[in-house]
Amino acid sequence: MVVCIKQVPDSREIRIDPKTNTLIRQGVPAIVNPYDLNGVEAALQIKDQFGGRVTVLTMGPPSADKALRQCVAMGADEGVLISDRAFAGADTLATSYVLAKSIEKAGRLWGQPAIVFCGKQTLDGDTGQVGPGIACRLDYEQLTYVEAIESVDPDRGEVVVRRHLEDGVERVRAPFPVLITVLAEMNKPRRASLPGLLHAQTYQPIVWSTADFEDLDRSKIGLRGSPTVVSKTWVPEPRQVDTEFLKGETGEVTSRLAQVLVERLQTVQGA
Repeated sequence: MVVCIKQVPDSREIRIDPKTNTLIRQGVPAIVNPYDLNGVEAALQIKDQFGGRVTVLTMGPPSADKALRQCVAMGADEGVLISDRAFAGADTLATSYVLAKSIEKAGRLWGQPAIVFCGKQTLDGDTGQVGPGIACRLDYEQLTYVEAIESVDPDRGEVVVRRHLEDGVERVRAPFPVLITVLAEMNKPRRASLPGLLHAQTYQPIVWSTADFEDLDRSKIGLRGSPTVVSKTWVPEPRQVDTEFLKGETGEVTSRLAQVLVERLQTVQGA
């Protein structure tokens, strides 16, 4: 199995530069995207039950090796950092291309993965496009918004999952290889064991650069391969809201509430 993760800024610490309209990353702690950790846990649970290997991939700067070590501490077998200045500035299209190439390379080294896991989306981009983009490039079956894996059958080469959609729940059976994007409801990521933490302290992730890919199309990576342009970002200005607390008996309060709503509606219509 392969799990794609991303190191993202802690959303509780994110700030916007009012002059450049960009994220202020300096001094902001980085964490593993929470949904991706659910993907790691899903892969580890399957490994616990059936065996196999779990490879974790991430594309990012050298500092992203900390995210890989966290996953290795949880029980992943290897972590691969795809890092090169040529990859910088990638949007979801370019990112999915590089990750798809990385999964193909991992497959040649350790065997084609039966399942690829991704979080449903990342905290910083929030698009949910990378997982489906990878699946399309690899021609894998894709199961998005998965809240539970009901069964895995290695002998028959298939998985049964439950997808949480806007209009209900869908139960799907799909053959390997398959890409699954997971929801937080799927599981609770495990804490790393003491042996796992000790192993992760000395573990050196595998690093791949552009030189490690024989058939990489440089026109599809980094800024050059990213047609998406963010023209502006901003934080909405807080606005003052008049508040009135109603006290009294139920009948009095409901009568006063109806009166206030009528007055507000008339004010809006008059404007």
